Amino acid sequence: MKFFFPKELEPETRVAAVPALLGKLKALEAEVVVQAGAGQAAGLPDALYEKAGASLSRDDAPLAEADFIGVVQPPPADWIRRLKKEAIVAGFLDPFSGRERLQAWAEAGVTALSLELLPRTTLAQKMDVISSQANLAGYNAVLAAAWHSNGALPMMMTPAGTLSPSKVLIVGVGVAGLQAIATAKRLGARVEAFDTRPEVEEQVQSLGAKFLKIDLGETGGTDQGYAKELTPAQLDLQRQGLAKACAQADIVITTAKLFGRKAPIIVTAEMVAGMKAGSVIVDLAAGTGGNVEGTVADRDLTTENGVLLIGESFLERGVPRHASQVYASNLVNLIEHFWDAESKSIPIHRDDEILKGCLLAHQGAIVHERFATA
Repeated sequence: MKFFFPKELEPETRVAAVPALLGKLKALEAEVVVQAGAGQAAGLPDALYEKAGASLSRDDAPLAEADFIGVVQPPPADWIRRLKKEAIVAGFLDPFSGRERLQAWAEAGVTALSLELLPRTTLAQKMDVISSQANLAGYNAVLAAAWHSNGALPMMMTPAGTLSPSKVLIVGVGVAGLQAIATAKRLGARVEAFDTRPEVEEQVQSLGAKFLKIDLGETGGTDQGYAKELTPAQLDLQRQGLAKACAQADIVITTAKLFGRKAPIIVTAEMVAGMKAGSVIVDLAAGTGGNVEGTVADRDLTTENGVLLIGESFLERGVPRHASQVYASNLVNLIEHFWDAESKSIPIHRDDEILKGCLLAHQGAIVHERFATA
């Protein structure tokens, strides 16, 4: 079986394969080809890939002959048309971007594995690209906020007086939120976190942060671990409680990023207007509409009252070496899980729990139940 890892299009800085993990693919007696320069933005020169046993391609010509192609971002339609029939493509394929792209996968006759659709089960945990990337996005969100903040995060006792620690509010206690809490605490900030799921209070406290309690009545999480959608009355109560917390915060980080639908507005323009001049908001959902009213994807804006809104869509790209490392590990784990040693291939069993969750296109058709009749 021939694996190919192409160079991602700018502004992507990550790569789907790292030299340290190529040995696992070589152990499967597979051929591994990497496009020259694929790891350059992540600080991984071509020489490291060659040393790890990969062949280098000067261009993306191997697309037409590879059996498995690993990508980070969804490729353009003209790229898809060049693939060999029955090849397997795995990555963030963004099936929500429109019917045209979905049709391109079907017409190409390839097997498309959309990794953002992987079921969030214990068995699939080691393949969970959403969690691995959200973890680093949460980390980098705190660093971005600290860099742009007009104050220091930790308390400092100096001959000139004592500096109070910055107050950081994390909204949403998923993977990104938990890492943001941990990072802000390491930097010495006073951290408060809010989530509609009361069961995460213990996790927040275990990291040394305070859990912001707002009585919303009955709430909870979905079977996929996300917070359930709130009623209009609950949303109003939430906004009232968060408005007070935002007004006291120096940094606010929102993490309610959703796939397939617009992110919910959690921090309204009125709440932003009530914040202090010099405060910083990092909206991790900027790429899907934003949790903060006024956020613009991939732009930094300053409001009339002096609050900075950071709308970077992919903060994990700011740490590309480690983002690539964990992403590649997720991908290798998926390959090893489904690898058939006898045929030296990856057979597609559509009734498999994991494949059923992420199999987008197969044998000339869109087969995922969510998109087959869309």
